Amino acid sequence: MAKALVIFLHGVGSNGDDLAVLGEHWARLLPDVAFASPNAPYPFEHAMGYQWFSLTGITPENRPARVREARAAFDDTLQQLMAQHGMADAWDKVILVGFSQGSIMALDALASGRYPLAGVVAFSGRLAFDGALTPQQYTPALLIHGKADDVIPFSESASAEQRLQQAGVTVEARYEAATGHTISSQGAMDAAGFIAQCLQD
Repeated sequence: MAKALVIFLHGVGSNGDDLAVLGEHWARLLPDVAFASPNAPYPFEHAMGYQWFSLTGITPENRPARVREARAAFDDTLQQLMAQHGMADAWDKVILVGFSQGSIMALDALASGRYPLAGVVAFSGRLAFDGALTPQQYTPALLIHGKADDVIPFSESASAEQRLQQAGVTVEARYEAATGHTISSQGAMDAAGFIAQCLQD
């Protein structure tokens, strides 16, 4: 039985297969870890794929409310995967790895402190959380963001880094000069190393 579970959280308009390939690569580096890459619970309104919350009519002002409204279905998705892998309620063995909208949900889970995760990796994300952060103090985070990202500017991860640190979270950040809205090979390697470290602590 695996000693930990990595759950991938894809971006809007994508699906679980998009990030599953990371798990295939990481399986060699993390042989005692199970990987799950679900589809988000809602169909994407504008094309194929899925979404964690709707982008229709979204603004910086209403985004945190959209994220809060998405929590119930998001948490249900995680709990179902944990049960399938024999890790029901074993939050301290779970690491969330998100990209873009998936990172928004992962960082919201961290900031709200809803469960004591083993770690959070957020690629190209942002912290859409209004109010005081109440994280679990022992959940570390790795933020990776390309400085050439023209979808979500890397300043969003820089802001998240500052807010999380101020709330007592141990945060590592990597800002990649020539990377756009994607996961680079270096970023993937850094994330695998971070996950291995989380599971040693």
